[in-house]
Amino acid sequence: MQTESAPPRKRPRVLVVANQKGGVGKTTTAINLGTALAAVGQRTLVIDLDPQGNASTGLGIPRSQRNVTSYDVLMGNADLSEAIVPTKIPNLSIVPSTVDLSGAEIELFSVARRNYRLRDAISASAGAEEFAYVLIDCPPSLNVLTVNAMVAADAAVVPLQCEFFALEGLSQLLKTIELVRGGLNPNLEIQGIILTMFDKRNNLSDQVAADVRSHMGDKVYQTVIPRNVRVSEAPSHGLPALVYDMRCPGSQAYIKLAGELIQRERARNMGR
Repeated sequence: MQTESAPPRKRPRVLVVANQKGGVGKTTTAINLGTALAAVGQRTLVIDLDPQGNASTGLGIPRSQRNVTSYDVLMGNADLSEAIVPTKIPNLSIVPSTVDLSGAEIELFSVARRNYRLRDAISASAGAEEFAYVLIDCPPSLNVLTVNAMVAADAAVVPLQCEFFALEGLSQLLKTIELVRGGLNPNLEIQGIILTMFDKRNNLSDQVAADVRSHMGDKVYQTVIPRNVRVSEAPSHGLPALVYDMRCPGSQAYIKLAGELIQRERARNMGR
């Protein structure tokens, strides 16, 4: 008797928010881009893969509610769906993190498929099917956590601070992406580069933006994220900037960025 094969499992679009340099707005971007995508009806999951847990804090998840975390998922102690925590924002959930994650580098050293742990967890979990997008916030260094994030991702979203050494940091990240493409995830691509902390009063911001656009062309988003006090204040209240002050320039920029990202995704799907 012939049996029908199961329909293919729907997979979310997985984006890693990555830059090996700290202080460029990775976590801020993961939180607010995720919120903006959720606001337009795109069910979004943020995976906090940074032991500092700033994305979890910024989305209002107290440490007392981080019972199952990204550490448990990586170590194979829990299914991804068990670690998903809804946030106060409709359509937005998070897999939180704690400082336990800092031990993953050593604990995974001799584990089979150590660089594929997150990808395998996303692929195996029925809970991932509920989401249109998964955004992975990773630490500002090249370690097993960042590699896991890049191996799990379809594409990288790269926040780039408008400062003097921006291009130097970008070149290091591009080399890392090429290394991952060469040996671990040949399908990894750059979805887009986001110019962050842009100060229109500073000529250097304009110069850096022009330099990055001349080197990377249309990989750079048209939307730039301005330096904005309200965006900086929001995490201390456990809120994304879009909830803390939706009308501030930073929040408006992230709303525009989400629209631009969705347009790129649609164009990519049409071009297949």
